[in-house]
Amino acid sequence: MKMKINSMQTEQTKKTVTKIPDGIAIPDKVETRLGTLNFKDGFPDDATVEKLYDNLDFQRAVQAYLLAIPAVNQAAMRKALLQWGPANTTMPIWEDLVFPRTIGLTFNTSTTYCWMWLDLHNGPLVAEVPPGVLGAFNDHWYRWVVDVGMTGPDKGQGGKYLILPPKYEGNIPEGYIVAQAQAYEMFLAWRTFPDKTGNLKPAVDLTKKVTKVYSLSQINNPPTMKFVNISPEPFVTVGPGDYQFWELLNTVVQSEPPFTGDPVTLGMLKSIGMEYGKPFAPDERMKKILTEAALVGDATARTLTYCMRDKEAYFYEGSAWRTAFLGGYKFEQDGIRLLNSASQYYFYATGVTPAMESKMVGEGSQYALAFVDSKGKPLDGSRTYKLHLPANVPVKNFWSVIAYDNQARSFLQTDQTWPSVTSKDKDFKLNEDGTVDVYFGPKRPEGAKNYIQTIPNKGWNAIFRLYSPLEPWFDKTWRLGEIEEVKL
Repeated sequence: MKMKINSMQTEQTKKTVTKIPDGIAIPDKVETRLGTLNFKDGFPDDATVEKLYDNLDFQRAVQAYLLAIPAVNQAAMRKALLQWGPANTTMPIWEDLVFPRTIGLTFNTSTTYCWMWLDLHNGPLVAEVPPGVLGAFNDHWYRWVVDVGMTGPDKGQGGKYLILPPKYEGNIPEGYIVAQAQAYEMFLAWRTFPDKTGNLKPAVDLTKKVTKVYSLSQINNPPTMKFVNISPEPFVTVGPGDYQFWELLNTVVQSEPPFTGDPVTLGMLKSIGMEYGKPFAPDERMKKILTEAALVGDATARTLTYCMRDKEAYFYEGSAWRTAFLGGYKFEQDGIRLLNSASQYYFYATGVTPAMESKMVGEGSQYALAFVDSKGKPLDGSRTYKLHLPANVPVKNFWSVIAYDNQARSFLQTDQTWPSVTSKDKDFKLNEDGTVDVYFGPKRPEGAKNYIQTIPNKGWNAIFRLYSPLEPWFDKTWRLGEIEEVKL
Protein backbone atom coordinates (compact mmCIF):
# COMPACT_ATOMS: atom_id res chain seq x y z
CA MET A 1 0.00 0.00 0.00
CA LYS A 2 1.45 3.35 -0.99
CA MET A 3 1.18 6.33 1.29
CA LYS A 4 0.09 9.53 -0.33
CA ILE A 5 2.06 12.66 0.69
CA ASN A 6 -0.16 15.66 0.27
CA SER A 7 1.07 19.03 -0.93
CA MET A 8 0.62 20.56 2.54
CA GLN A 9 3.19 18.13 4.06
CA THR A 10 5.70 18.86 1.28
CA GLU A 11 5.31 22.59 1.78
CA GLN A 12 5.90 22.23 5.54
CA THR A 13 9.11 20.22 4.98
CA LYS A 14 10.55 22.88 2.74
CA LYS A 15 9.79 25.60 5.23
CA THR A 16 11.71 23.82 8.01
CA VAL A 17 15.03 23.84 6.07
CA THR A 18 17.52 26.01 8.01
CA LYS A 19 19.70 28.40 6.06
CA ILE A 20 23.42 27.78 6.71
CA PRO A 21 24.72 30.79 8.66
CA ASP A 22 27.67 32.77 7.37
CA GLY A 23 31.07 31.34 8.28
CA ILE A 24 30.12 27.67 8.17
CA ALA A 25 30.24 26.94 4.43
CA ILE A 26 33.53 27.25 2.56
CA PRO A 27 33.77 28.99 -0.82
CA ASP A 28 34.70 27.01 -3.90
CA LYS A 29 38.01 28.89 -4.04
CA VAL A 30 40.01 29.99 -1.01
CA GLU A 31 43.13 32.16 -1.32
CA THR A 32 45.70 31.39 1.41
CA ARG A 33 49.43 31.54 2.05
CA LEU A 34 49.42 27.99 0.66
CA GLY A 35 47.99 29.24 -2.63
CA THR A 36 44.51 28.61 -4.00
CA LEU A 37 42.50 25.85 -2.33
CA ASN A 38 39.64 24.41 -4.42
CA PHE A 39 36.40 22.85 -3.15
CA LYS A 40 33.25 21.56 -4.81
CA ASP A 41 30.35 22.26 -2.47
CA GLY A 42 32.71 21.86 0.51
CA PHE A 43 34.69 18.86 -0.74
CA PRO A 44 38.42 19.44 -1.52
CA ASP A 45 39.85 18.47 -4.90
CA ASP A 46 42.89 16.19 -5.16
CA ALA A 47 45.44 19.00 -5.43
CA THR A 48 44.01 20.70 -2.35
CA VAL A 49 44.08 17.46 -0.37
CA GLU A 50 47.76 16.97 -1.21
CA LYS A 51 48.60 20.58 -0.41
CA LEU A 52 46.81 20.56 2.95
CA TYR A 53 48.31 17.27 4.10
CA ASP A 54 51.80 18.49 3.20
CA ASN A 55 51.10 21.64 5.18
CA LEU A 56 49.70 19.71 8.16
CA ASP A 57 52.71 17.40 8.23
CA PHE A 58 55.03 20.40 8.02
CA GLN A 59 53.23 22.30 10.79
CA ARG A 60 53.31 19.30 13.09
CA ALA A 61 56.94 18.61 12.30
CA VAL A 62 57.94 22.18 13.22
CA GLN A 63 55.97 22.00 16.46
CA ALA A 64 57.43 18.55 17.16
CA TYR A 65 60.90 20.03 16.65
CA LEU A 66 60.30 22.83 19.15
CA LEU A 67 58.77 20.47 21.71
CA ALA A 68 61.59 17.95 21.28
CA ILE A 69 64.56 20.31 21.68
CA PRO A 70 65.03 19.21 25.33
CA ALA A 71 65.10 15.52 24.39
CA VAL A 72 67.57 16.04 21.54
CA ASN A 73 69.70 18.18 23.84
CA GLN A 74 69.88 15.18 26.17
CA ALA A 75 70.41 12.70 23.34
CA ALA A 76 73.42 14.71 22.16
CA MET A 77 74.71 14.73 25.74
CA ARG A 78 74.24 10.95 25.99
CA LYS A 79 76.12 10.37 22.73
CA ALA A 80 78.99 12.60 23.84
CA LEU A 81 79.36 11.10 27.31
CA LEU A 82 79.16 7.46 26.28
CA GLN A 83 82.11 7.80 23.93
CA TRP A 84 84.30 7.77 27.07
CA GLY A 85 82.82 4.57 28.51
CA PRO A 86 79.59 2.78 29.49
CA ALA A 87 76.72 4.35 31.39
CA ASN A 88 76.67 4.03 35.20
CA THR A 89 80.43 3.50 35.48
CA THR A 90 82.12 6.36 33.60
CA MET A 91 82.43 9.97 34.79
CA PRO A 92 84.09 12.52 32.48
CA ILE A 93 85.50 15.46 34.48
CA TRP A 94 86.81 18.81 33.28
CA GLU A 95 89.57 18.68 35.87
CA ASP A 96 91.30 21.82 34.57
CA LEU A 97 88.07 23.72 33.78
CA VAL A 98 86.23 23.79 30.46
CA PHE A 99 88.28 25.23 27.65
CA PRO A 100 86.76 26.84 24.52
CA ARG A 101 87.68 23.75 22.48
CA THR A 102 84.56 22.22 24.07
CA ILE A 103 81.41 22.80 22.00
CA GLY A 104 78.83 22.78 24.79
CA LEU A 105 75.94 25.01 25.72
CA THR A 106 76.93 28.03 27.83
CA PHE A 107 79.49 26.53 30.21
CA ASN A 108 81.12 28.73 32.83
CA THR A 109 84.87 29.30 33.18
CA SER A 110 85.10 29.12 36.98
CA THR A 111 84.09 25.65 38.18
CA THR A 112 84.95 22.03 37.45
CA TYR A 113 82.13 20.02 35.84
CA CYS A 114 81.59 16.32 36.63
CA TRP A 115 79.08 14.57 34.37
CA MET A 116 77.87 11.05 33.70
CA TRP A 117 75.06 9.17 31.98
CA LEU A 118 72.81 6.82 33.96
CA ASP A 119 70.61 3.96 32.76
CA LEU A 120 67.85 2.51 34.97
CA HIS A 121 66.57 -0.13 32.57
CA ASN A 122 68.02 -2.87 34.80
CA GLY A 123 66.67 -1.47 38.05
CA PRO A 124 67.39 1.13 40.75
CA LEU A 125 70.76 2.86 40.94
CA VAL A 126 72.68 4.17 43.91
CA ALA A 127 74.77 7.30 43.42
CA GLU A 128 77.20 8.19 46.19
CA VAL A 129 77.80 11.94 45.96
CA PRO A 130 80.75 13.76 47.58
CA PRO A 131 80.32 16.79 49.85
CA GLY A 132 80.60 20.35 48.61
CA VAL A 133 79.12 19.92 45.13
CA LEU A 134 76.24 21.62 43.32
CA GLY A 135 74.20 19.66 40.80
CA ALA A 136 71.15 17.64 39.83
CA PHE A 137 69.69 14.64 38.03
CA ASN A 138 67.82 15.48 34.77
CA ASP A 139 66.00 12.75 32.89
CA HIS A 140 66.04 11.76 29.21
CA TRP A 141 63.19 14.19 28.41
CA TYR A 142 65.14 16.88 30.32
CA ARG A 143 62.92 17.03 33.40
CA TRP A 144 64.37 17.75 36.81
CA VAL A 145 64.48 14.73 39.14
CA VAL A 146 66.31 15.90 42.28
CA ASP A 147 69.19 18.18 43.27
CA VAL A 148 72.43 16.92 44.76
CA GLY A 149 74.85 18.81 46.96
CA MET A 150 74.34 22.29 48.39
CA THR A 151 70.79 22.72 47.11
CA GLY A 152 69.85 19.05 47.46
CA PRO A 153 68.58 16.97 50.37
CA ASP A 154 72.16 16.23 51.47
CA LYS A 155 72.69 20.03 52.06
CA GLY A 156 76.22 19.87 50.69
CA GLN A 157 77.32 17.14 53.10
CA GLY A 158 77.31 14.41 50.48
CA GLY A 159 75.11 11.35 50.58
CA LYS A 160 73.77 8.20 48.98
CA TYR A 161 70.98 8.78 46.46
CA LEU A 162 68.74 5.89 45.44
CA ILE A 163 67.12 6.57 42.05
CA LEU A 164 64.11 4.39 41.31
CA PRO A 165 63.07 3.61 37.74
CA PRO A 166 59.51 4.36 36.56
CA LYS A 167 56.78 2.17 38.04
CA TYR A 168 59.21 0.55 40.49
CA GLU A 169 57.39 -1.68 42.99
CA GLY A 170 60.29 -3.39 44.77
CA ASN A 171 61.55 -2.93 48.30
CA ILE A 172 63.17 0.38 49.20
CA PRO A 173 65.94 -0.04 51.78
CA GLU A 174 66.57 2.56 54.46
CA GLY A 175 69.58 4.85 54.64
CA TYR A 176 69.21 6.49 51.22
CA ILE A 177 67.93 9.75 49.80
CA VAL A 178 65.24 8.34 47.52
CA ALA A 179 64.09 9.92 44.26
CA GLN A 180 61.55 8.52 41.80
CA ALA A 181 62.47 8.90 38.13
CA GLN A 182 59.89 9.37 35.39
CA ALA A 183 62.19 8.02 32.64
CA TYR A 184 64.75 5.23 32.38
CA GLU A 185 67.80 7.20 31.32
CA MET A 186 69.21 10.41 32.75
CA PHE A 187 72.06 12.82 33.16
CA LEU A 188 73.84 13.33 36.51
CA ALA A 189 75.90 16.50 36.69
CA TRP A 190 77.54 18.55 39.36
CA ARG A 191 80.08 21.29 39.75
CA THR A 192 82.95 21.31 42.23
CA PHE A 193 84.64 24.46 43.45
CA PRO A 194 88.24 25.63 43.90
CA ASP A 195 89.59 26.04 47.42
CA LYS A 196 90.44 29.45 48.94
CA THR A 197 93.74 29.52 47.06
CA GLY A 198 92.01 28.82 43.72
CA ASN A 199 93.25 25.23 43.55
CA LEU A 200 90.85 22.89 41.72
CA LYS A 201 92.60 19.64 42.58
CA PRO A 202 91.32 18.96 46.15
CA ALA A 203 87.68 18.94 45.04
CA VAL A 204 88.47 16.79 42.00
CA ASP A 205 90.40 14.31 44.16
CA LEU A 206 87.48 14.13 46.59
CA THR A 207 85.08 13.42 43.74
CA LYS A 208 87.24 10.53 42.55
CA LYS A 209 87.59 9.18 46.07
CA VAL A 210 83.93 9.29 47.07
CA THR A 211 81.85 8.98 43.89
CA LYS A 212 80.31 5.60 43.20
CA VAL A 213 77.38 4.59 41.01
CA TYR A 214 76.05 1.05 41.07
CA SER A 215 72.94 -1.04 40.81
CA LEU A 216 71.07 -1.67 44.05
CA SER A 217 71.77 -5.36 43.43
CA GLN A 218 75.53 -4.57 43.51
CA ILE A 219 75.44 -2.92 46.89
CA ASN A 220 77.93 -5.38 48.37
CA ASN A 221 80.30 -5.31 45.41
CA PRO A 222 80.13 -1.98 43.52
CA PRO A 223 81.96 -1.92 40.17
CA THR A 224 85.05 0.22 39.76
CA MET A 225 84.37 3.73 38.55
CA LYS A 226 86.22 5.18 35.57
CA PHE A 227 87.14 8.88 35.67
CA VAL A 228 88.33 10.67 32.53
CA ASN A 229 89.89 14.13 32.45
CA ILE A 230 88.40 15.71 29.32
CA SER A 231 89.67 19.27 29.79
CA PRO A 232 92.32 18.74 27.06
CA GLU A 233 89.93 16.98 24.70
CA PRO A 234 87.69 18.31 21.91
CA PHE A 235 84.17 17.56 23.05
CA VAL A 236 80.78 18.27 21.43
CA THR A 237 77.53 18.07 23.39
CA VAL A 238 75.38 20.35 21.21
CA GLY A 239 72.67 18.64 19.19
CA PRO A 240 72.28 19.08 15.41
CA GLY A 241 69.67 21.39 13.86
CA ASP A 242 69.23 19.62 10.51
CA TYR A 243 67.68 16.26 9.54
CA GLN A 244 70.01 14.53 12.03
CA PHE A 245 67.80 16.06 14.73
CA TRP A 246 65.07 13.52 13.95
CA GLU A 247 67.44 10.56 13.94
CA LEU A 248 68.84 11.57 17.32
CA LEU A 249 65.35 12.18 18.70
CA ASN A 250 64.32 8.68 17.65
CA THR A 251 67.00 7.21 19.96
CA VAL A 252 65.14 8.81 22.89
CA VAL A 253 61.73 7.67 21.68
CA GLN A 254 62.92 4.07 21.28
CA SER A 255 64.58 4.04 24.72
CA GLU A 256 61.64 5.46 26.66
CA PRO A 257 58.19 3.78 26.74
CA PRO A 258 55.29 6.18 26.07
CA PHE A 259 54.27 6.41 29.73
CA THR A 260 57.55 8.21 30.47
CA GLY A 261 56.74 11.08 28.13
CA ASP A 262 54.25 13.85 27.52
CA PRO A 263 51.17 12.79 25.48
CA VAL A 264 51.08 15.97 23.39
CA THR A 265 54.75 15.72 22.41
CA LEU A 266 54.41 12.00 21.71
CA GLY A 267 51.29 12.71 19.66
CA MET A 268 53.20 15.20 17.54
CA LEU A 269 55.97 12.65 17.04
CA LYS A 270 53.53 9.90 16.12
CA SER A 271 51.94 12.21 13.56
CA ILE A 272 55.28 12.46 11.74
CA GLY A 273 55.96 8.72 11.91
CA MET A 274 58.03 8.40 15.09
CA GLU A 275 56.71 5.95 17.67
CA TYR A 276 58.10 3.70 20.40
CA GLY A 277 58.76 0.14 19.20
CA LYS A 278 58.35 0.97 15.51
CA PRO A 279 60.95 1.81 12.86
CA PHE A 280 61.30 5.46 11.93
CA ALA A 281 61.36 5.25 8.15
CA PRO A 282 59.88 8.33 6.46
CA ASP A 283 59.32 8.12 2.71
CA GLU A 284 60.91 10.66 0.37
CA ARG A 285 57.97 13.06 0.63
CA MET A 286 58.07 13.03 4.43
CA LYS A 287 61.86 13.18 4.57
CA LYS A 288 61.76 16.35 2.47
CA ILE A 289 59.16 17.86 4.79
CA LEU A 290 61.16 16.89 7.90
CA THR A 291 64.35 18.34 6.46
CA GLU A 292 62.68 21.71 5.87
CA ALA A 293 60.89 21.56 9.22
CA ALA A 294 64.21 21.06 11.01
CA LEU A 295 65.64 24.16 9.34
CA VAL A 296 62.54 26.20 10.20
CA GLY A 297 62.52 24.76 13.73
CA ASP A 298 66.15 25.71 14.28
CA ALA A 299 65.53 29.18 12.84
CA THR A 300 62.51 29.59 15.10
CA ALA A 301 64.43 28.49 18.20
CA ARG A 302 67.16 31.02 17.40
CA THR A 303 64.56 33.76 17.00
CA LEU A 304 62.86 32.86 20.28
CA THR A 305 66.26 32.93 22.01
CA TYR A 306 67.94 35.97 20.50
CA CYS A 307 64.87 38.17 19.93
CA MET A 308 62.55 37.23 22.80
CA ARG A 309 59.40 39.35 22.64
CA ASP A 310 58.01 38.59 26.11
CA LYS A 311 58.56 41.90 27.92
CA GLU A 312 58.23 40.35 31.37
CA ALA A 313 61.41 38.34 30.72
CA TYR A 314 63.58 41.49 30.86
CA PHE A 315 65.09 42.64 34.14
CA TYR A 316 64.60 46.37 33.50
CA GLU A 317 62.46 48.44 31.17
CA GLY A 318 64.37 49.21 27.98
CA SER A 319 67.18 46.82 28.91
CA ALA A 320 68.80 44.08 26.86
CA TRP A 321 69.35 41.91 29.95
CA ARG A 322 66.80 39.19 30.48
CA THR A 323 66.23 36.00 32.40
CA ALA A 324 66.47 32.54 30.86
CA PHE A 325 63.75 31.32 33.23
CA LEU A 326 60.51 33.04 32.31
CA GLY A 327 57.98 30.81 34.05
CA GLY A 328 60.57 29.30 36.40
CA TYR A 329 62.38 26.02 35.87
CA LYS A 330 59.14 24.42 34.62
CA PHE A 331 58.46 27.35 32.25
CA GLU A 332 54.88 27.66 33.46
CA GLN A 333 52.63 30.45 34.69
CA ASP A 334 49.33 29.73 36.43
CA GLY A 335 49.52 26.12 35.29
CA ILE A 336 50.06 27.13 31.65
CA ARG A 337 53.14 25.99 29.75
CA LEU A 338 55.11 28.89 28.24
CA LEU A 339 56.10 27.13 25.03
CA ASN A 340 58.40 29.86 23.72
CA SER A 341 60.25 30.14 27.01
CA ALA A 342 60.85 26.40 27.22
CA SER A 343 62.13 26.20 23.64
CA GLN A 344 64.55 29.10 24.03
CA TYR A 345 65.97 27.75 27.27
CA TYR A 346 66.72 24.24 26.05
CA PHE A 347 68.11 25.60 22.78
CA TYR A 348 70.58 27.72 24.74
CA ALA A 349 71.43 26.03 28.04
CA THR A 350 72.34 22.79 29.78
CA GLY A 351 70.82 21.53 33.02
CA VAL A 352 67.59 22.52 34.73
CA THR A 353 66.83 22.78 38.45
CA PRO A 354 64.79 25.04 40.73
CA ALA A 355 68.07 26.21 42.27
CA MET A 356 69.04 28.00 39.06
CA GLU A 357 66.09 30.38 39.16
CA SER A 358 64.95 30.53 42.79
CA LYS A 359 65.58 33.59 44.95
CA MET A 360 68.21 32.48 47.45
CA VAL A 361 69.87 35.52 49.00
CA GLY A 362 73.54 34.80 49.66
CA GLU A 363 73.30 31.34 48.05
CA GLY A 364 72.98 29.74 44.64
CA SER A 365 73.39 31.78 41.47
CA GLN A 366 71.55 34.13 39.15
CA TYR A 367 71.90 34.65 35.41
CA ALA A 368 71.31 37.61 33.08
CA LEU A 369 71.49 37.15 29.29
CA ALA A 370 72.14 39.78 26.60
CA PHE A 371 72.04 39.25 22.84
CA VAL A 372 71.96 42.88 21.69
CA ASP A 373 73.64 46.13 22.70
CA SER A 374 72.12 49.13 24.47
CA LYS A 375 70.49 50.25 21.21
CA GLY A 376 69.00 46.87 20.41
CA LYS A 377 71.51 45.97 17.71
CA PRO A 378 73.08 42.48 17.48
CA LEU A 379 76.46 42.21 19.18
CA ASP A 380 79.09 42.25 16.43
CA GLY A 381 82.59 40.86 16.92
CA SER A 382 83.98 43.55 14.60
CA ARG A 383 82.93 46.33 16.99
CA THR A 384 84.11 47.43 20.44
CA TYR A 385 81.77 47.59 23.44
CA LYS A 386 81.92 48.51 27.10
CA LEU A 387 79.94 47.08 29.99
CA HIS A 388 79.97 49.41 33.01
CA LEU A 389 79.15 47.90 36.41
CA PRO A 390 78.26 50.17 39.31
CA ALA A 391 80.28 49.75 42.50
CA ASN A 392 79.49 47.03 45.00
CA VAL A 393 78.24 44.28 42.70
CA PRO A 394 75.77 42.48 45.01
CA VAL A 395 77.45 39.09 45.44
CA LYS A 396 78.68 37.22 48.48
CA ASN A 397 81.02 35.10 46.38
CA PHE A 398 81.99 36.43 42.93
CA TRP A 399 80.58 37.46 39.55
CA SER A 400 81.53 36.73 35.94
CA VAL A 401 80.67 37.81 32.41
CA ILE A 402 81.31 35.39 29.53
CA ALA A 403 80.98 35.78 25.75
CA TYR A 404 79.45 33.00 23.62
CA ASP A 405 79.34 32.24 19.91
CA ASN A 406 75.82 32.77 18.49
CA GLN A 407 76.13 29.73 16.21
CA ALA A 408 77.02 27.02 18.73
CA ARG A 409 75.95 28.81 21.95
CA SER A 410 79.40 27.84 23.20
CA PHE A 411 82.50 29.76 24.27
CA LEU A 412 83.95 32.13 21.72
CA GLN A 413 87.18 30.53 20.50
CA THR A 414 89.80 33.29 20.42
CA ASP A 415 93.44 33.84 21.34
CA GLN A 416 92.40 34.21 24.98
CA THR A 417 92.39 31.14 27.21
CA TRP A 418 88.77 31.90 28.19
CA PRO A 419 86.38 34.54 26.82
CA SER A 420 85.51 35.83 30.27
CA VAL A 421 86.14 38.34 33.02
CA THR A 422 85.47 37.37 36.62
CA SER A 423 85.88 39.27 39.86
CA LYS A 424 88.31 36.62 41.08
CA ASP A 425 90.67 36.77 38.08
CA LYS A 426 94.26 37.49 39.09
CA ASP A 427 94.44 40.42 36.68
CA PHE A 428 90.96 41.78 37.47
CA LYS A 429 90.90 45.53 38.14
CA LEU A 430 88.43 47.91 39.78
CA ASN A 431 88.19 51.56 38.84
CA GLU A 432 89.21 54.05 41.54
CA ASP A 433 85.57 54.63 42.51
CA GLY A 434 84.90 50.88 42.87
CA THR A 435 83.06 50.57 39.56
CA VAL A 436 84.10 48.11 36.86
CA ASP A 437 84.48 48.46 33.10
CA VAL A 438 84.62 45.37 30.90
CA TYR A 439 85.54 45.83 27.23
CA PHE A 440 84.66 43.53 24.32
CA GLY A 441 86.20 43.79 20.87
CA PRO A 442 88.64 42.35 18.33
CA LYS A 443 91.50 44.39 19.86
CA ARG A 444 92.09 45.47 23.45
CA PRO A 445 91.38 49.22 23.76
CA GLU A 446 94.27 51.23 25.11
CA GLY A 447 94.16 51.30 28.89
CA ALA A 448 91.43 48.63 29.11
CA LYS A 449 91.94 46.66 32.32
CA ASN A 450 89.26 44.00 31.88
CA TYR A 451 88.90 42.72 28.32
CA ILE A 452 87.18 39.93 26.36
CA GLN A 453 88.36 39.35 22.81
CA THR A 454 85.78 38.93 20.03
CA ILE A 455 86.09 37.80 16.40
CA PRO A 456 85.46 40.17 13.47
CA ASN A 457 82.19 39.45 11.67
CA LYS A 458 81.13 36.84 14.23
CA GLY A 459 78.04 37.41 16.35
CA TRP A 460 78.21 36.84 20.08
CA ASN A 461 76.13 37.04 23.23
CA ALA A 462 76.85 37.36 26.93
CA ILE A 463 75.82 35.91 30.27
CA PHE A 464 76.38 37.82 33.49
CA ARG A 465 76.49 35.42 36.46
CA LEU A 466 76.18 36.29 40.13
CA TYR A 467 77.38 33.61 42.54
CA SER A 468 75.64 33.93 45.92
CA PRO A 469 73.66 37.05 44.90
CA LEU A 470 72.58 39.56 47.55
CA GLU A 471 69.30 41.44 48.04
CA PRO A 472 70.19 44.52 45.91
CA TRP A 473 70.17 42.24 42.85
CA PHE A 474 66.68 40.99 43.61
CA ASP A 475 65.13 44.32 44.64
CA LYS A 476 66.93 46.06 41.74
CA THR A 477 68.45 48.81 43.87
CA TRP A 478 71.66 47.81 42.07
CA ARG A 479 71.25 47.82 38.29
CA LEU A 480 73.41 45.98 35.80
CA GLY A 481 74.77 48.31 33.10
CA GLU A 482 74.11 47.81 29.40
CA ILE A 483 76.62 46.69 26.77
CA GLU A 484 77.32 49.92 24.85
CA GLU A 485 79.25 50.35 21.62
CA VAL A 486 82.27 52.65 21.93
CA LYS A 487 84.26 54.34 19.16
CA LEU A 488 88.03 54.03 19.39
